[in-house]
Amino acid sequence: MSRSISAATANREFSSMLRRVRQGETFVVTSHGRPVAKIVPVSTGDQITLAARGTLLRRLRGARAKRIGGWTRDELYEQG
Repeated sequence: MSRSISAATANREFSSMLRRVRQGETFVVTSHGRPVAKIVPVSTGDQITLAARGTLLRRLRGARAKRIGGWTRDELYEQG
């Protein structure tokens, strides 16, 4: 569960907030009431990245390949 914290409070209590993040807490930093950043433990971020990668790979494996013709290396660089 994320805890909402204003940018001003996050700035004042940054060291304390980092200690809590190390313990597994997640913070959503807000500015003028709008979310602008999320501070999560590194392991949580890694898990999200791995889950996203797995989802993408499963989706790509299920996708059908399309034939779009051939091209040469020179043709690829001509259009740059």
